[in-house]
Amino acid sequence: MSETCFSFIPRAMRTQKPRRRGVTEIRGPYYSAYGRRHLADLFETMGAWIDGVKYAGGSFALMPPEAVKSFNKTVHDHGAYVSTGGWIENVLRFGPDAASRYIDEAKALGFDVIEISAGFISLPTESLLRLVGMVKKAGLKAKPEVGIQFGAGGSTSAEELAAEGTKDVGWLIAQAERALDAGADIVMIESEGITENVTSWRTDAAARVIDKLGLENVMFEAADPPVFEWYVKNYGNEVNLFVDHSQIVQLEALRQGIWGTMSTWGRIQNIGG
Repeated sequence: MSETCFSFIPRAMRTQKPRRRGVTEIRGPYYSAYGRRHLADLFETMGAWIDGVKYAGGSFALMPPEAVKSFNKTVHDHGAYVSTGGWIENVLRFGPDAASRYIDEAKALGFDVIEISAGFISLPTESLLRLVGMVKKAGLKAKPEVGIQFGAGGSTSAEELAAEGTKDVGWLIAQAERALDAGADIVMIESEGITENVTSWRTDAAARVIDKLGLENVMFEAADPPVFEWYVKNYGNEVNLFVDHSQIVQLEALRQGIWGTMSTWGRIQNIGG
């Protein structure tokens, strides 16, 4: 455990970075614009518990290259990784050459992880696997994002998503297994259709994903406190989660069992080993 104040107060075990389980990835600039100085404040206070930073919505495409490089360097200086987020699904509309150039520029800007999303587009599994290969060949980590909801990934209403329909959970698992076999480093599980924009949560889907793929091979999008609380309460503090940067304190307090709601108070334990 990292050194903290009041360390004599027992808490649930957390491993040191770099972690394979209990990874917390936080959202970069998107819902709020922030740069290197705010990021440095986040790492100065909560850096031991931030494993990665993920840009969202192609926000880096609105920023000067030097600002992106500086932001990414700050992440690296604190022992964390930087992910592109799923903007590649926009890039793919312009052909394979654009995708190749996207990967090259991401590497030049200091990204470590290329997320491969297809929430808004129809992408054959073989194309997904080729993208995994392209990312790995470039020396970067590949992180496919898979889900069951058609049209996931934007600010689409629940009614619109319901009209689009959902895919079978078995299809999600099969696609994720093939991606991992092809060299993907971890798989992001899209929240829409499972815990976001649904009338009732598909907890059965999350359970099947964890059972078939393993806790260390997946990360769940959980940018809503009741959602990440549910994951930690049901699967322990070593579940990998993606949350908004504003939620890092709340999530880590929950992971370590030093605070919580009536539902989680005193229940989060981990003896390590």
